[in-house]
Amino acid sequence: MPLSPLQALPEDYSLLTDLYQLTMSACYVGEGLDQRRASFELFTRRLPPNFGYLIAMGLTQAIEYLEAFTFSDRHLAQLQATGIFAHAPTAFWETLRHARFTGDVWAVPEGTAVFANEPLLRIEAPLWQAQVVETYLLNTLNYQTLIATRAARLRDVAGPEAKLLEFGTRRAFSPQGALWAARAAIAGGLDSTSNVLAALQLGQKPAGTMAHALVMAIAALEGSETDAFDAFHRYFPGAPLLIDTFDTVAAARHLAEHRQQGQAALAGIRLDSGDLALLSQQVRELLPDVPIFASGDIDEYEIVRLKQAGAVIDGYGLGTRLVTGSPVNGVYKLVEIDGMPVMKESSSKVTYPGRKQIFRQSEGDRAVQDYLALATESPDSGAQPLLQPVMQNGRLIAPLADLPAIAQRTAQSVAALSPAVRQVQDPNPYTVEITPALEQLTQATRHRTQSTVGSGGQS
Repeated sequence: MPLSPLQALPEDYSLLTDLYQLTMSACYVGEGLDQRRASFELFTRRLPPNFGYLIAMGLTQAIEYLEAFTFSDRHLAQLQATGIFAHAPTAFWETLRHARFTGDVWAVPEGTAVFANEPLLRIEAPLWQAQVVETYLLNTLNYQTLIATRAARLRDVAGPEAKLLEFGTRRAFSPQGALWAARAAIAGGLDSTSNVLAALQLGQKPAGTMAHALVMAIAALEGSETDAFDAFHRYFPGAPLLIDTFDTVAAARHLAEHRQQGQAALAGIRLDSGDLALLSQQVRELLPDVPIFASGDIDEYEIVRLKQAGAVIDGYGLGTRLVTGSPVNGVYKLVEIDGMPVMKESSSKVTYPGRKQIFRQSEGDRAVQDYLALATESPDSGAQPLLQPVMQNGRLIAPLADLPAIAQRTAQSVAALSPAVRQVQDPNPYTVEITPALEQLTQATRHRTQSTVGSGGQS
């Protein structure tokens, strides 16, 4: 049974990688390095602007991919037909033909708050395997972490009682992206999605209202906006109505009059344009007990602004700005090869060497400080390790959390952060320190690297 109910993984996804992953792997095979044990870590060097934290997401799809990793004869024939690999060693093709992921995976559980330079995931595997899977892992973790983080921020500013719906499918970057966005949004704190396929595959109930087209069509053909509302309610009694097609206040007034005449209950109304703060106040006066939903390029900054303007809004439809925006610029870097720590020293792109662990120190329910440490270190008293073993020798060693559990972990992770770190404008940085042992290893690795640069490999 697949780990995720989201769309069975296409066979061709083993080829969903950048060309250089395969050309490097061919080189590793040719040089006899392909089976050397390598450790890669996936992390972000810096957070997106105005983000005080990230919510790790996408592990389930990453594991699903690793479990299905294989190359078919058709794949090999297609690669050979490109001519790119004409000089690749014969053993390269045999390596691909018998490919399975046989490595270990350590990861931060989905829904956990993380910070810059903290690994979300570590792959420990034969070098060529760890190399080829980079692209797909970055794709799913980067995107779902972005969406989950935006969803967590939206929930945080909207409050626990607000109804938050994911409406982003039409703006997501692909059909697959839309499914991932719906999953990550719910895992990050939203209530549901309008994407019917995603909702049903996730065991959720899809949510939505109506579009202006229905109101315009029925009003044009049958007489009025009220006729459109009546028609919709004949088939979906009491369903929320979109009331800003023509005149929002007039529509609310007509609905109020109908309700006074004994019409059925109304589950809500949606506002999609205009001065949402003012309109919500006017509609609330006319329909005091009807939930008001707002949509239309709303994000966490707009929710803060609306609250400050006195809006009386009970829920939000969240689309474009949820599923797009500043990317999570996660990277995937080699940190150890054959037991030897390595690091990148390029300007502004320095990495820490060695396999690492994150220790989180808390005071009561509040997370107060993280330590980036070597994987071999033990935590200080009360500190908790965040990276957990997930796969061993290519096999899942513990069940992954389901969506409700991930959403609960997200809520707890955000609540454990200070308000200053959580604020959506100019958040205070959360303290992440490196341990003396990691600092010492970093200096020793830098010294070793500098001594070999330009030496032609001679020490």
